[in-house]
Amino acid sequence: MTWQEYEQDLENRLTGLQRRIHRRAYRARPSRRVYIPKPDGRQRPLGIAALEDKIVQQAVVSLLEPIYEEDFLGFSYGFRPGRGPHAALDALTVSIERMPVKWILDADIRGFFDNVDHEWVMKFVQHRVADRRVLRLIQKWLKAGVSEDGPWSETKTGTPQGAVVSPLIANIYLHYVYDLWIHAWRRKVARGAVVTVRYADDLVVGFQYREDAERFQEELQTRLAKFGLELNTDKTRLIEFGRRAERDRKRRGEGKPETFNFLGFTHSCGRHRKSFFSLWRKTTRKRMVAKLKQIKQQLRQRRHEPIPVVGKWLQQVVTGYYNYHAVPGNLTSLSLFRARLSRIWRHQLRQRGDQRKIAWAKFARICNRYLPPPRTLHPHPYQRFNVTHPRWEPYA
Repeated sequence: MTWQEYEQDLENRLTGLQRRIHRRAYRARPSRRVYIPKPDGRQRPLGIAALEDKIVQQAVVSLLEPIYEEDFLGFSYGFRPGRGPHAALDALTVSIERMPVKWILDADIRGFFDNVDHEWVMKFVQHRVADRRVLRLIQKWLKAGVSEDGPWSETKTGTPQGAVVSPLIANIYLHYVYDLWIHAWRRKVARGAVVTVRYADDLVVGFQYREDAERFQEELQTRLAKFGLELNTDKTRLIEFGRRAERDRKRRGEGKPETFNFLGFTHSCGRHRKSFFSLWRKTTRKRMVAKLKQIKQQLRQRRHEPIPVVGKWLQQVVTGYYNYHAVPGNLTSLSLFRARLSRIWRHQLRQRGDQRKIAWAKFARICNRYLPPPRTLHPHPYQRFNVTHPRWEPYA
């Protein structure tokens, strides 16, 4: 059923839905399994919930979110009100530049959303929620299963990516599995400074001493295994990183410090024009290439549309791309993205019978009209971080 169909008799439908919930006649429907391509060529499974399930899930999220916002720690940024990926990026930048970080653990949890243990979810939720009606609803959604091309299959673990309630379940799960644990670990076990930023299941941890980093990585694997999770050893890396990394590696005759990716940006060690250490960020190559391929495919489908129509569409696409990636220091990557997009568009125009001899001068005027020039849209990380964190809290 679509939203338009549901809206035709909205009041009666919502009243009936409410009554079914109160008399325990509500039944969660299986999620429809679809796949979307990832930048590395693999497929990411998504679960599309039924319309009424989305409505009930949103109601439960609105009820539980204020409760858990009192519990969640400051270094958790994913899918929380008033927070977003740029807040996490700001916190990571400020932490690495302010704190004596020398080592970075770029950790990746293998298939997190597919391996969430249902029993542990219910135990964690019961710590804060005593209403059995809410607990039953969450259990219904976890056990609803998935439907893929018709056949239904049971889900014994995991929560479907794409469901309204899944981000909250993920945050609750990792709050108990990771957040509370590392909060205690860095105070009681670590010898030096430890900083961390988590966005959903993406997490980065910075250490002052290598011994702390190696011990933490081993104990993290043990901790995750207790709750049915594991680190992806192919993507989890411990690298030397920070204000002294370049100098120390040069003294040992090694190359430049390695880089790491987080939330679509490649982070590297750099120097400010005044020669002090600065964290540099640029769009990851895989994300840019994937976006250009997507645009190229859509341009083929729009090949015979008028130039003004395609130009206005591209203007919206580029503006959306800039809104996320136009952080300080990333203008070179944005300029490269615009230049490559211009060549793709010109190539598509030349495939049309009446545009085979389009000159660069003419095409440059078209690009300048429809493709906005790259410019920085986000403030410096310190400016935004100091506003959102009015006082310095080491464990926030």
